[in-house]
Amino acid sequence: MGTVFSFDIRDQRTPVLHAALREAVVWLHHVDEVFSTYRPDSVISRLGRGELHPAQCPQEVRDVLALCAGAERTTGGWFSDRAGGTLDPSGLVKGWAVEHASRILREAGARNTCVNGGGDLRLTGEPFPGTPWHIGVAHPLRPGELCTLVTGRDLAIATSGTAERGAHILDPRRRAPAAGPASLTVVGAGLTLTDAYATAAFAMGERAQDWLESLDGYEGFAVTWDGASWRTSGFPEAAVTTPTAQRSGT
Repeated sequence: MGTVFSFDIRDQRTPVLHAALREAVVWLHHVDEVFSTYRPDSVISRLGRGELHPAQCPQEVRDVLALCAGAERTTGGWFSDRAGGTLDPSGLVKGWAVEHASRILREAGARNTCVNGGGDLRLTGEPFPGTPWHIGVAHPLRPGELCTLVTGRDLAIATSGTAERGAHILDPRRRAPAAGPASLTVVGAGLTLTDAYATAAFAMGERAQDWLESLDGYEGFAVTWDGASWRTSGFPEAAVTTPTAQRSGT
């Protein structure tokens, strides 16, 4: 998927958890093989070229395409798996893959974990007893600095922007680079839709704050190109002086 994944597991080490971690890593490699748009032989690449019909694809591909269609409806078309004119569900599939990897760990008994897929995170439990996770969001205009801290338990965080990968997010209505803020972070319960909504909100540009404010169960924070910022009313922000466990930023 063109990015780095990491696991932070704060539970006691056991053979069962080690096996689950290996399973989660195998799962992520499998997702890359099936969904990577960088691989010409992946199922998603072959489907996009018309060499396969959806009915010939594994159930997981059909599931992801259904999730993409739902996200497109919810966002009024600002999320699209064909924003650039060819099939590319990357704006949702990374969050979906991380969510499943987190579930593998949880089903093996891990209760306090952070799975980080290129700056998009799924967190469960706590890093230390009685202490919530503190996640630093990288400042898009000031390398090495944070623009905000997110604090909480059992949540998902996704950040969309151009600081790390350039103008890779497209406006599906113009099929051109989106004129979004410098970065936009969305917080929700599960990473699959949090990831997709961060992509859509970035593409919306100035419309994003009002849309996120109206969206039940999700909050947002953005840094604009002039260095200012905005946040929705329920954004779970902490003081920037608090130590961080991970960073969110793409």
